[in-house]
Amino acid sequence: MEDLKQTIISYSSKNLEQRKNWYSPAAEAYNKVRPRYPQDLINQVVEVAQLSSNSTILEVGCGPATATVAFAQLGSSIICLEPNPDFFQLAQHNCQPYANVKIENTSFEEWALDALKFDVVLAASSFHWISPEVGYTKAANALKERGYLILLWNKELQPSYTVYQRLAEVYQLYAPFLAKYEEKETQENILRELGSFVIGSGKFKDLRFGQITFEVSYTVDEYLMLLNTYSPYLKLDPQIKDVLFAALRQRIEDEFQGRLQLSYISAFHIAQKL
Repeated sequence: MEDLKQTIISYSSKNLEQRKNWYSPAAEAYNKVRPRYPQDLINQVVEVAQLSSNSTILEVGCGPATATVAFAQLGSSIICLEPNPDFFQLAQHNCQPYANVKIENTSFEEWALDALKFDVVLAASSFHWISPEVGYTKAANALKERGYLILLWNKELQPSYTVYQRLAEVYQLYAPFLAKYEEKETQENILRELGSFVIGSGKFKDLRFGQITFEVSYTVDEYLMLLNTYSPYLKLDPQIKDVLFAALRQRIEDEFQGRLQLSYISAFHIAQKL
């Protein structure tokens, strides 16, 4: 748990300007290739949090509206906060059909608290970017009595371990520090720890958890674009990235017909305001 805490601190302690622009180089790629949240998972969330067209939702860090559209389709009133200017524009575009969605180009930290207004505070793979001291308290203060905090997570996409071993040989040559594989059990442990932080904040109770393992198929272009959206690759030296990606492309084309089968855990934590 200490490792995960340190990882979260490393994200949330970056200065606000850094956090606002972190994903800008990969915003378009993020919008194209980051996986959505499976409809089955969304259906479970809607049921547990009793969401309807009458619900008011505050979404924290909506990105390019990766999860927003699924909730917008309920007819719920949604205010989305997105500090990154590139994501903000993409989210506006993706939510154009939904008059019930309003997107503000601001961070959760800078947002002027509208206390006790929302039925739900939602964050999809974004809450770890906010300091826990600020995030849980402000979320609780924004919620009505008995309101819900919903945290969605898509864990990193993984090939099978056999495929990973073939790709790891490439990493060992050019970027050995990136050759890591997260087994399902490891990812489930991380998700459990993330849930314990919600209750540990002292602001929420009755934590509910659900997960789905989802399979997807990516072309080599999509896969390399996906890697480019993960933080370790965003800060990778461009020259190292070029040779690494060229070698990965070669390996995937030669051995896997230019396409990879990947799987990921999509999960939720839902807790009620104390």
